[in-house]
Amino acid sequence: MSANAEATILITHAVGLHARPSVKFTKLAKSFAADVEIALAANGPWFDAKSIVKVMAAKAPKGTVLHIRASGGDARDAVEALVDLVRRDFDEGADHARSA
Repeated sequence: MSANAEATILITHAVGLHARPSVKFTKLAKSFAADVEIALAANGPWFDAKSIVKVMAAKAPKGTVLHIRASGGDARDAVEALVDLVRRDFDEGADHARSA
């Protein structure tokens, strides 16, 4: 049975979804079997969240509302994990944000 999940999250990381955060985001997305996509608007365009090139090309700065959707058996887990990663500022503390 295929499941679908979606969520939105505000990017608060100082540099947004840039190089280091994009690598962490795509690595986490790849750890799930579900198809995972992101968009900067609810109606798209949608980008493959498992592609570092496409995620970085989205150029999502701080303050962007990121739309995440997934489909597949572990879609809900994938979306929850990615939202949590963004909420934690991609596990980069304030020191990283200031030096970026």
